[in-house]
Amino acid sequence: MTQETSGTWTRYRLQRKLFSIGEDFWIENERGERVFKVDGKVMSIHGRFELEDRDGAKLATIETKLLALHPTMRIERDGQVYATVKKALLTLLHQHYTVEVRDGQVLEAEGSITDHEYEILAGEQVVATISKRWFSVRDAYGVAVAPGQDDVLVLAIAVCIDELSERAHEH
Repeated sequence: MTQETSGTWTRYRLQRKLFSIGEDFWIENERGERVFKVDGKVMSIHGRFELEDRDGAKLATIETKLLALHPTMRIERDGQVYATVKKALLTLLHQHYTVEVRDGQVLEAEGSITDHEYEILAGEQVVATISKRWFSVRDAYGVAVAPGQDDVLVLAIAVCIDELSERAHEH
C-alpha cells in the first residue's frame, strides 16, 4: 500500500491540455467539487494565468519566462516571485524539473512527466504524487498532496510542469 492511499493525502483532479487560450478550467477535489480555478483569460494578453479559489480570489499567478536558458515558469504570490519551476536540460531517461521556492527549499519532480506519472520530492520526502491512473477520464490526471504541504503551491507546480512538458513535446 502506497503512502498516498492512506487517506491522509488530499487528492485533486486536473485536466490535461489546460491551455486553450482564454478558457478557464476547474480543479476538483476527489468528491468532484470545484475548489480552484485556472483562469486562462489573462494568458492571451499577458502570457500568464492565475490560480483562484472558487470565489475568484487570486491565490497565485503563473508566468512563463520566455528568454530563459532552461524552460522556466514563475509562480508569484502577492506580487512577489514565490517559486521558479525549471526543466533540467540534461536528462537521458526521463524529464526532470527543479522547483526553487522563495524560502530556499528546493523540490524535484521526477518520473514519467509526459505520462503524468511522477512524484514531487523535498529531499527524500514525497510531497506529492501525480498520476493519471486514478481516473478513467482520458485527459484527466490526479495530484495527491501530502499532509502539511502547501496545496496551492503543489497544484501550481503541477500545472507549470504540464504546460512546460506540453511545450517541449510540441518542439
